Amino acid sequence: MSEEPRVLSDRYEVGELIGRGGMASVYRGRDLTLGREVAIKILASELASDAGFRTRFRLEAQAASRMSHPAIVRVYDAGEDARTGADGITHPVPYIVMELVTGKLLKNIIAAGDVPIADALRYTDGILEALEYSHRAGVVHRDIKPGNVMVTAAGQVKVMDFGIARAVSDSSSTVAETTAIIGTAAYFSPEQAKGEPVDARADVYSAGVVLYELLTGRTPFRGESPVAVAYQHVSETPLAPSELVESVPRSLDAVVLRALAKDPFQRFQDAASFREALDATRDGHTPSKRQVGALTSELYGANPRQAAETARSLRQLSTDTTMRRTQSGPPAAWIWAGVAVLAVVLISVLFWVLTSRPGTTIPDTARVVPDVIDMSWERAQEMILERDLQAEPIEESSDKIAEGNVIRTDPLAGVTAAPGQTVKVYVSTGQEMSTVPTLTGLSTEAATQALTDAGLALGAVITRNDPDLAAGIVISADQTEGSEVGVGTSVNLVVASGMVTLVDVVGYTAEAAQRTLTSDLLKLVPSIVEDAGCPATPGDQIVAAQSLAPGDVPIHSTVELRVCTGTP
Repeated sequence: MSEEPRVLSDRYEVGELIGRGGMASVYRGRDLTLGREVAIKILASELASDAGFRTRFRLEAQAASRMSHPAIVRVYDAGEDARTGADGITHPVPYIVMELVTGKLLKNIIAAGDVPIADALRYTDGILEALEYSHRAGVVHRDIKPGNVMVTAAGQVKVMDFGIARAVSDSSSTVAETTAIIGTAAYFSPEQAKGEPVDARADVYSAGVVLYELLTGRTPFRGESPVAVAYQHVSETPLAPSELVESVPRSLDAVVLRALAKDPFQRFQDAASFREALDATRDGHTPSKRQVGALTSELYGANPRQAAETARSLRQLSTDTTMRRTQSGPPAAWIWAGVAVLAVVLISVLFWVLTSRPGTTIPDTARVVPDVIDMSWERAQEMILERDLQAEPIEESSDKIAEGNVIRTDPLAGVTAAPGQTVKVYVSTGQEMSTVPTLTGLSTEAATQALTDAGLALGAVITRNDPDLAAGIVISADQTEGSEVGVGTSVNLVVASGMVTLVDVVGYTAEAAQRTLTSDLLKLVPSIVEDAGCPATPGDQIVAAQSLAPGDVPIHSTVELRVCTGTP
């Protein structure tokens, strides 16, 4: 902690360490401007040293910050600070500021033991709900795994780290390198493992892996290295969950196997379809074991596991040095015949491995929506029309995308569509503006409502003494009334405390004390009280005591000033 800046960008106070991973460390923090508790994720130094990564990271974090959904950990801000190391060199410190969520990571819930099926379905539904929203917003997570899912004490599922995986993977050249940064390859989709472009269906696959692990306590593919696991994602068939845990309904087998299809076109095409399939398992319909087997053959080919086991057996035979002969060897002709048969088998297996990868060709009747985000509307329309699709412009404000450029499309980029299908293209009108309402003279509550009605936010509230205004009345705002500012802008207010600071007037002449208390700074009400019990002073009356002690007192208070009138 001592190596990190205490305050980032003069705004975010860094507190205790609450989590650490290979990519970043997470600290409890405080936003000094808005006065709220936050979580601050500070990126690892090896990532921070890459200028290209920092740029991608900032852009992806900004994209994630546009999302606001109960199932998604909110990203408030992203920035970059600097610190000077022991070598005297200044190093960049990229960070993101997020919603502070308390609860348990889903990976810890899984590690604690068996997860009831009802809970497994509820957790998965929460993940898919977050993905359904993010995919509509044009954001693909790319790193769905239990370590990126939080479950609050109330049972609310919260998915975090949207956008970060894309920034990391764009900076990494190999599966092994990406895995070292992001975490485990156990949740990779086949297209990620092969280094191909990914879309929302990669998140669907990863969510299927998470559901598999919730149901069985293990991931569908395990190996000694990330590359070995990635190979299995591409080439091998997962066991149905009910084959590992008998209590898992076969209806869930069908859903999980569909979600884990190697070919993206055979998977659920979006998170909503996945959720609907999970809901359908509750109607009591259970497919037969034969039906599950037929689905496995449809998705993964006929007997691919047998071929994979044959390949493993051959590899074991070729490397096993512990086997010894127990009888004399066969005739030489038999040996050569066996070698020939073995060679044919090896060639056949090799041919199968090379040709059994799931098809990635697109049907002739399908069209793929192009990626036109941040392109001009004219260029985006041209690219969509080239693919025999129609383009419908829909205007939408954005403070991130320049006016006239594309924010997102529906369907998303990479999704297949029928020829002639209309693609909704959301085109930026620039940042939506709002007029600052009249705030001066309103109560804090009324000012907050006026800001909300105008699409603005309440920022910091500072109290100040004012002799004329009751507590909570707005004195001023840092935005000029009637000015145009971006929607969502925070407006800071100065409000009256309802108090003034009374000074000590004991020893003043009565006239001077009254003049001080009735000045424009105090506007208090002095009251002279004559006390015959103490001797009067020669000349002007002198204040011997005051009824209110010096310090803050309510506005317009009456202050009794005692003066002595007794015999000297």
